[in-house]
Amino acid sequence: MNKIFAFCIAFFLLASAVVIGFWFTGNLPGIGQEKSEGSSVLVGVPQIGGPFSLVNHKGETVTDEDLEGKLFLVFFGFTNCPDVCPTEMQTISVAMQELGDDAKEVVPLFVTVDPARDTPEILASFVSAFHPAIVGLTGSEESINDMKKKYRVYSQKQDNDDPDYYLVDHTSFTYLMGRDGDLITVFSFGVPAEEMASKVREQL
Repeated sequence: MNKIFAFCIAFFLLASAVVIGFWFTGNLPGIGQEKSEGSSVLVGVPQIGGPFSLVNHKGETVTDEDLEGKLFLVFFGFTNCPDVCPTEMQTISVAMQELGDDAKEVVPLFVTVDPARDTPEILASFVSAFHPAIVGLTGSEESINDMKKKYRVYSQKQDNDDPDYYLVDHTSFTYLMGRDGDLITVFSFGVPAEEMASKVREQL
């Protein structure tokens, strides 16, 4: 297990470095942004987001139209993730707590990149461990792939002989979307919850 965990961490760091390199050089299609010195917030990325129709952790259909008029945070991950996903969900949870009463204007979304295993029931168990406002989203592989494409998200299932136990490599950005569904900014993994809350509060 320790060897598998160490390999996953090393692969994640390598994949993150490659993806972040794309962000900074502007080589990722449709993306060009800058990062302020001393900050973990990526700023100013066009052509991110768009219409979607998925199923939440209560089994209800959720579309982009349901979010109109609210800010929303979007993170792509999977419930069997051993480290990155629960860490970022905890960051989002603390940021929501920091917002206090203003948190009601923000909807945090956890979109699975592993729809084969992450059913609404599994997502419900996962998100219940964090802030009550977090909405878990799943759907068909086609609908998940469509949303991943719109958010420029990479994910790849690791090869494994056990079809029930595997990890998924994926990008780890959290997107802050505006009330009109347009991108405001992107938080890199590891951004402090206080910084995330401060940026969100600026938009309220």
